[in-house]
Amino acid sequence: MTDLSPQSDPQSAAPLAAELRISLGKLIRRLREQTHPNDLTSAQKSVLLRLDRDGPATVSALARAESVRPQSMRITVAGLEAMKAVSGKPHPTDGRQTLIDLTAAFRKKLKESRAAKDDWLLRALQVQLSPQEQSELAAAVKLLQRLADF
Repeated sequence: MTDLSPQSDPQSAAPLAAELRISLGKLIRRLREQTHPNDLTSAQKSVLLRLDRDGPATVSALARAESVRPQSMRITVAGLEAMKAVSGKPHPTDGRQTLIDLTAAFRKKLKESRAAKDDWLLRALQVQLSPQEQSELAAAVKLLQRLADF
């Protein structure tokens, strides 16, 4: 393993960045293993997460948020509708538009998937890390959040 101790040399951050990327990638893969595999594309996953986080949206709004053409977003949404992950309902103030939202069944599936990942991660934290290491990780999570918001 590479020496990851901080140094004043700007190049010293390069090994840390590489190790962080590898470790986070491995952790994400392990979390994904805790749920049933699905056939969602990255675009579909992104739309589902956006709808879960931000609530119902029109296809046009989703396209803008995802920086894709509305035609491309219509294809993505149509695939999600075929899987019964999303459904549309008339916009409350503009009857020409349709609001896309997660279906109740998909919300339940999403909640179960997150619970499985959380359960695995909680067990891993308890088994693999001492209370001191858990405190250190809590501090590191704050740093990771800062990096993610950069």
